[in-house]
Amino acid sequence: MKYLVSPSRSVVSTTFFLTILIGLATLATTGCGTSSTSPQEPVFSGNTSLHFVLSSAADDRFNRFDLDLQSLTLTDQAGKKVYLISADQGLEFIHVNSAIEPWLNVDIPQQIYTEASATVGTAEFSCVTRTPTGGIDVSTFAYGQTPNEDVTVNLPSPLTITGKNMALVLELQVSKSADLSSCYNQDNQYTYSISPTFDLMPLNLASSPSNSSNGKVSALDGEVTSIDTAANSFQIALPQDFYFDPISVQIKTDSNTIYQGVGSISDLSVGSLLDLDGKLQADGSLIATRIAVPDTDTSNLSMQTGPIIQNNGSEPLLLAFGRRQQGYFYDTQRAGIWTPFDYGSSLFQISGQFPNLQDLPFVASFNATNIVDGQNVYVTTHSQTVTSHPYPQAASITLFPQTITGSVVASSQIGTFTEYTVTLAPDALFPTLAVQSGQPTRLDNPDIVNVYVDANTQKLNTSSLVPGNTLRFYGLVFNDNGTLRMDCAEVRDGVASSSSNNLKPGYAQTTGGRTGSNAVTTTVRSR
Repeated sequence: MKYLVSPSRSVVSTTFFLTILIGLATLATTGCGTSSTSPQEPVFSGNTSLHFVLSSAADDRFNRFDLDLQSLTLTDQAGKKVYLISADQGLEFIHVNSAIEPWLNVDIPQQIYTEASATVGTAEFSCVTRTPTGGIDVSTFAYGQTPNEDVTVNLPSPLTITGKNMALVLELQVSKSADLSSCYNQDNQYTYSISPTFDLMPLNLASSPSNSSNGKVSALDGEVTSIDTAANSFQIALPQDFYFDPISVQIKTDSNTIYQGVGSISDLSVGSLLDLDGKLQADGSLIATRIAVPDTDTSNLSMQTGPIIQNNGSEPLLLAFGRRQQGYFYDTQRAGIWTPFDYGSSLFQISGQFPNLQDLPFVASFNATNIVDGQNVYVTTHSQTVTSHPYPQAASITLFPQTITGSVVASSQIGTFTEYTVTLAPDALFPTLAVQSGQPTRLDNPDIVNVYVDANTQKLNTSSLVPGNTLRFYGLVFNDNGTLRMDCAEVRDGVASSSSNNLKPGYAQTTGGRTGSNAVTTTVRSR
């Protein structure tokens, strides 16, 4: 507490003057709770349970970014360090671009923390591009061990850790974390750098979150590991990179939980693969608002999420880039960074996350005749059973939300929606891949997406939605007779690509494959 009047040291004393001093001191003592001149100092007592979520800010340059996070440390204002993780964590960050995902729960002493640091083992990013001969190159650039001086954890402001629970977000600034000379080079001459750069900041949770900035979790993938039907809750394991132990998240349900593919929690079983939306709770758990089970058959079940990078309607065969993988193929270490799937008898579905599809000013459909390279999908399969091709058969293919970065060109009003014409960067997947031959539908303008925004769209951007500004848009992307259209759920500011002066050469290892008529190469460059 700060007193308005300090004890007098004057040798002059009168009854009148003393009475004034006593009155002012009493006013200061009784009025400190309502004074607007100074905030109350935080009170520290015991530990606080920290609940971390992961996020990232990325453009469309990279299609996957993986880190082996070996340590994360906070340092308080007295110089005392607190170590937050006890084992290596394999983390992928592109799938949480503009989103959040539960990660870590840990108790630490209440205090003001002024510094943070991390160490990273393997760090790698991947990009997909076309070659001059019309093939596809999937390149991964890696560090076997990341130098400590190349890893940065920024605290935008000191972290005051107090209270019973607190949520924090660890956000990877992807454009500041990596750079390269080119994704593909015929002369096999490449330079690149990796310098993981994080922001660590509080996440203010709302009781009814409306977006990822106040606790809404969307399209969370996981495998059911245990079920407590009496408590209306279950545990899921999240997909984990580098074959480390998976992260476990407790999922609670209530009378408002919507089920898709199953009727209730009693229809779930250990081994079920699902995606869900939920509300992050103060204790680190999630209350599910939506639970979707794309494939209810758990026998040898596998899932893979990521963009389609090649498809051939005449065979029919698609090549899916594996951003997240879980289940049988991953557990038996058969999963690759890209996988060919036979979709001749697949069930095509659209994510149930978006309730307004019928209101859109176009027919929102997703099927074998209008899939297009660049769309984000959730694929399930069960085995290596040979059908018409020696490739796994996709049991289901679900159109999944994705984040795109683009510059606004124009806008117009169509009913209750505002349609924004958005131009993608040349290295984005749609303009790079959707011009390939053999697709059921080729896009008329693969670098243009018409983005539809309505009253339910969360506008989290500080840059205006006006021509010339670059933003990130999260939603479902449809191919409407050769035109790309997005049902948009969130809008965020764009991120600027950075350039590095620390580009160094890497050593390349290349393998090949083929789907349909076009060759696909996978190149790994490491140092």
